[in-house]
Amino acid sequence: MKHFLLTAAFFIISFQIFAQELNCRITIDRRQIQGSNEELFRAMQKDIFEFMNNRVWTNNVFSNNERIECQIQITLSKFNGIDKFTGTISVQSSRPVFNTNYKSTLFNYKENNSFDFYYTEGQALEFNENTHLSNLTSVLAFYAYIIIGLDYDSFGLNSGTIYFDKAKQIMNNAQSDPDNNWKAFGTRNQNNRFYLIQSITSSEDAPLRKFYYRYHRLGLDAMSDNLEAGRNQITNACQFLKQVYNRKANSYFLKIILTTKMDEIVKIFSEAPVQEKKKVYNILKEIDPTNSKVDKIMKTGQN
Repeated sequence: MKHFLLTAAFFIISFQIFAQELNCRITIDRRQIQGSNEELFRAMQKDIFEFMNNRVWTNNVFSNNERIECQIQITLSKFNGIDKFTGTISVQSSRPVFNTNYKSTLFNYKENNSFDFYYTEGQALEFNENTHLSNLTSVLAFYAYIIIGLDYDSFGLNSGTIYFDKAKQIMNNAQSDPDNNWKAFGTRNQNNRFYLIQSITSSEDAPLRKFYYRYHRLGLDAMSDNLEAGRNQITNACQFLKQVYNRKANSYFLKIILTTKMDEIVKIFSEAPVQEKKKVYNILKEIDPTNSKVDKIMKTGQN
């Protein structure tokens, strides 16, 4: 199994080193908050960084080069001057492709709705899988398990199940929190943490987890040895996207995958033989008809 540097600016702080399962860069964007103590935001960034990177999230042993590369940005919009913050969070993760220097994006997600959390400098960030202690740590742990689950799924069929179950438990524990991102119908368009984990773990969306495995492990990882065979596996993987679309056109997980993978798929097939281009083009055009990026498949490369 496969598994920097401190950069400080007056408004944006980023930090990253290596530790445990995750190699997670944390960015705190506080540009919307004026006249606050910069040291407070440095401390917040550092504490979140240590929470994500120093905590043991699995029972497996990771070497340095197996750690999962990811990044989290929290964009703050409000601060009560004491300990309450409002902001939004975006999360990305990637994994290396076998025998290459290329890294494929596994997850690219931004919450549409803001959330409130409490943070006090010098106070430990506490988390318990069995109870909701803090909205900040529950949100961070939730995404840690989503990141790990998708990474595991990309290397072994349905290997991320245990971590998605942990993310779902965090969601269930947080139902009493005022944060509507944890709740069914808590936000518009059913786009929040509740629907994210429900979609990932639902039987209707199960083929999308097969997509992750076939696309990455059997497809991308094989392309350095046999370009055509690997690309053919990716073509086959796209059938899983169509399968879910036919059952559930509004699948939230499907929308996230299309957002995350579309540029990469277009790049892979832009140089493919015409018949192979057409197969993937037809699938993507059906399931994402308004996305102009799909048309690039047929406009570039071989004719």
